[in-house]
Amino acid sequence: MAERVVVDPITRIEGHLRIEAATDDAGNISSAYSSGTMVRGIETILKGRDPRDAWAFAQRICGVCTLVHGIASVRSVEDALNYKIPQNAQLIRNLMIGAQYVHDHVMHFYHLHALDWVDVVSALDADPKKTSELAQSISDYARSSPGYFKDVQKRVKELVESGQLGIFANGYWGHPAYKLPPEANLMAVAHYLDALAWQRDVVKLHAILGGKNPHPNFLVGGAPSPISIDAGATTGGAAGTALNVVTLNTIRSIIQSMQQFVDQVYVPDTLAIAGFYKDWFARGEGTRNFMVFGDLPEKGMDDPDSFFFKPGVILDRDLSRIEPVDLNDPEQIKEFVSHSWYDYSTGKDAGLHPYDGETELNYSGRGGPAPPYKQLNVDDGYSWLKSPRWRGQAVEVGPLARVLMLYAQGHEPTRELAGMALKKLDAPIEAMFSTLGRTAARTLESKLVADQMMNWLDIMVANIKAGDLKVHNEEMWDPKTWPKEARGVGYMEAPRGALSHYIVIKDGKIDNYQAVVPSTWNAGPRDPENVAGPYEAALQDNHSLHDAAQPIEILRTIHSFDPCIACAVHVNDPDGEEVVKVKVR
Repeated sequence: MAERVVVDPITRIEGHLRIEAATDDAGNISSAYSSGTMVRGIETILKGRDPRDAWAFAQRICGVCTLVHGIASVRSVEDALNYKIPQNAQLIRNLMIGAQYVHDHVMHFYHLHALDWVDVVSALDADPKKTSELAQSISDYARSSPGYFKDVQKRVKELVESGQLGIFANGYWGHPAYKLPPEANLMAVAHYLDALAWQRDVVKLHAILGGKNPHPNFLVGGAPSPISIDAGATTGGAAGTALNVVTLNTIRSIIQSMQQFVDQVYVPDTLAIAGFYKDWFARGEGTRNFMVFGDLPEKGMDDPDSFFFKPGVILDRDLSRIEPVDLNDPEQIKEFVSHSWYDYSTGKDAGLHPYDGETELNYSGRGGPAPPYKQLNVDDGYSWLKSPRWRGQAVEVGPLARVLMLYAQGHEPTRELAGMALKKLDAPIEAMFSTLGRTAARTLESKLVADQMMNWLDIMVANIKAGDLKVHNEEMWDPKTWPKEARGVGYMEAPRGALSHYIVIKDGKIDNYQAVVPSTWNAGPRDPENVAGPYEAALQDNHSLHDAAQPIEILRTIHSFDPCIACAVHVNDPDGEEVVKVKVR
């Protein structure tokens, strides 16, 4: 008899996510359902406002992905008004996005996902000397002495004996699904703590270029970071000081720190841990379809050939063929609400392009906004997320999609790096279509982006030496020069995948605003054809639960997507009334 396993909430993510999985008598998952159980209201708040202010509100959609929503928002306005930005501004944005990638991926691996593979309590049984030997056999990372690991082990022991595990509480410690030897567990726990300290320096790059972190500053038409050839110049700008030789050298040092941690810790740890879990290269595949919007141009958003991540869609695992993407095409991009707690004026099963997007609640069958259910009514609406589709196809977005796209497009550094990793793990390229492949792709991408950041910095320094200090384009800043009506899409590749903000401007004000975010693409519910989204499809691929009370198998696959549900759900009052008023003084 089928059993419905409920995991609510899924922890170690941003936002609130519920997963329900139906299992057979053998504990195999036969069907799975993903439900976003929280709401946002930013899009309603934005209506009627000056489009140039939208980014400051839009980046509050999420407390983690603040930078990417800010950039997508300013790009939507720039696209609507055909507003070009200087190359230096584009490079500054690239550096900020790159720092977000590396910081976000490292934090996800060690602090949100590693505990699905690493048994913290087992580290107490490790021999610090053997741990040191293991660490030194896979990397030349400096913090690898027996004394260092002994000190980490002592700190963990004190936590366990106190009965207050703190950050390591509520884990499934001792679960038979854990396969790492104690020494590998101790090494991973040590690097977990190292990553906490490392990230404090990495976020300084956002403070230098955007004034603060989180919620750095942005500017429609460029960057808020003036450039000065005077090393001691202050401007009173967003960061308080202009970019000069001192701050540029600080940025270079930060990038070097990123590269060192990724090369000496993150990549070796991923390969070492993956070697004990090779069976996870054979489950969690998902939809077999992958999409990339494209991002990180050296020149401009109107020059996709200069993008580091180039756009495209891969269907049914076919890496020999790449389909083009047009975000303005209503036949390509549609959002459905057939299994969401929303209605469309065009009908429950219709799809709408985001320019025409609606956010109309449907509480039917729920008895109000508070969930009264013991399990989801999967035949009706069961999520605050919509279901976006590309030409009717459910597609996965994120690091795996980007790495596969780079690989398919013949990007030599990607092919070389992926080849090295797969050779060490004795795995074919097909192994990437999996839970562990998704996790590995995030690691490989971190190295690719960290290395590319130094190239962007070098180009900007060369521009400055040649006398190009421009970071902002003031043309068309006067709303009197704007068309009466305009629409545009700001898109980018956020760490979690393809992100787009759609804006409709009328008479100089925002008339409609819709954000279609990575976790909507990945975590959305079934569509009118009852086709599962990537989360659901991945859980339905070769998953069995050892213990339904401790469903670590579900956590491993869901965490491999790095869920960010705060970005993915949205709502307003059922009567169309404002839920909250926000005043700007």
